[in-house]
Amino acid sequence: MLLIYPPVAKPCEPPAGIARLAGVLRENNIACSLVDMNMECLYYLLNQPQNPEDTWGRRAYKNVAANLEVMRTAPLYDSLDRYKRAAADLNRVIDTVGKSHGVSISLVNYQDPEISPLISKDLLRCASVPEKNIYYPYFSSRLASLIETQSPKMIGFSINYLSQAASAFSMIGYVKKLYPQLPIVAGGGLITSWMRNDHWENPFEDIVDHLVAGPGEEKLLRLYGVENFSLDSPPSYEGLELSQYLSPGFILPYAASSGCYWNKCAFCPEKAEGNPYMSISPDRVGTEIQHLCSQNNPALIHFLDNAISPALMRYMAANPPGADWYGFARVGRELEDEEFCRDLRKSGCLMLKLGLESGDQNILDKMCKGISLEMVSRALIALRKAGIATYVYILFGTPSESIDEARRTLEFIVRHKDEIGFLNLAVFNMPINSPEAGMMALNSFYEGDLGLYTDFDHPRGWNRQEIRKFLDQEVKRHPAVAEILRRDPPFFTSNHASFFVNTFLK
Repeated sequence: MLLIYPPVAKPCEPPAGIARLAGVLRENNIACSLVDMNMECLYYLLNQPQNPEDTWGRRAYKNVAANLEVMRTAPLYDSLDRYKRAAADLNRVIDTVGKSHGVSISLVNYQDPEISPLISKDLLRCASVPEKNIYYPYFSSRLASLIETQSPKMIGFSINYLSQAASAFSMIGYVKKLYPQLPIVAGGGLITSWMRNDHWENPFEDIVDHLVAGPGEEKLLRLYGVENFSLDSPPSYEGLELSQYLSPGFILPYAASSGCYWNKCAFCPEKAEGNPYMSISPDRVGTEIQHLCSQNNPALIHFLDNAISPALMRYMAANPPGADWYGFARVGRELEDEEFCRDLRKSGCLMLKLGLESGDQNILDKMCKGISLEMVSRALIALRKAGIATYVYILFGTPSESIDEARRTLEFIVRHKDEIGFLNLAVFNMPINSPEAGMMALNSFYEGDLGLYTDFDHPRGWNRQEIRKFLDQEVKRHPAVAEILRRDPPFFTSNHASFFVNTFLK
């Protein structure tokens, strides 16, 4: 089987989804090849000849090779300023190439003004004229070579983000035209979100033979006719060039669970999509990570879980995984305990991402977060004392919030400026399948049959324009908040923040 990860996604670590599929397929004696087309297409763009007319463009183009090299070495990450310059220069080269083709491309995003990934007709148009895609000269020859030399029985595309959709469907269309008998499977986070929509009707049945929602291991094995199979195998990254990623060493992405063990938060996409919680036992997680670390010597482990379970955190505190690590966690009793936090730090925990959402208790209660601001405060202090950085996520504009509650959130952030390492500030989007959406007057948010979110009449009259104005004029301009935001690595944000925890902890 040929497993493809299309552009564009953050180019700092290998795709975990196809690696997990590969581990299971290979364990069940099905040969497969992994192709990170995201990375390959990035290098393709960076190597396009240019003749920039501006000073920045000439410098960026001249230093492509040097910046690629330095992004993969540890010393760069000792200086956030030098890091920002290297990343901005690489992005400048990609942006210039994209503009010359009428598209907007960055290190982490892809936007075509003529194509919406939320409109199935647009994606079908990508499939019908794949030669219009900016990556076509590369992927057409690359895919043809792979298919001709390996003769796969099936080809799979892992599509997780809207930024991947246009190029993925261009590749799908190309394969379907040249190899109409070759079955195509598409899965991943974006496909799952589309299929879990209550109004889903498959518009892609003429070009995609099988669409898969959720974990795809069992589905693929059954498509291959395997009945007595094993799903208990670690991810396999064999075949990927792990040294090509833009990080100071190999980042090992690993999911110990899917879904969320809490699964009670209002407006949560996981809850709205009905994704069940499935977890791997801590003992098996430890065994798999130990195996993967011995094979790949990672510089960092990235736990992909929506929230690392307390049981797994306790296990890792007692059984260090063998490399530094970070991931999402819920604030709970464990994180209020300074001794436990110190044990986590000794196990290699550099940073925890916390979905706080609001600094107003009433908002937290209405969102069913199951936490108190006192708990959060104690946890932030305990983590800071232990030497663990926090990447805190805040949502403005939830249905119960007005500017008064939002200002209390700002006050909470300011009070804890010494404990918050990094911040993600976002405007709330209502998941289209959210049970709460049915209780509100909804408006068209995006035109398209593949929309993931819907607009709504805010019960307290706080519209998105006013929220953005508040964010720009009050929140981001506050000196304490601005200082925190300056620490955030551009483009890569939380994926690289662990390498800069010393800018916060010093």
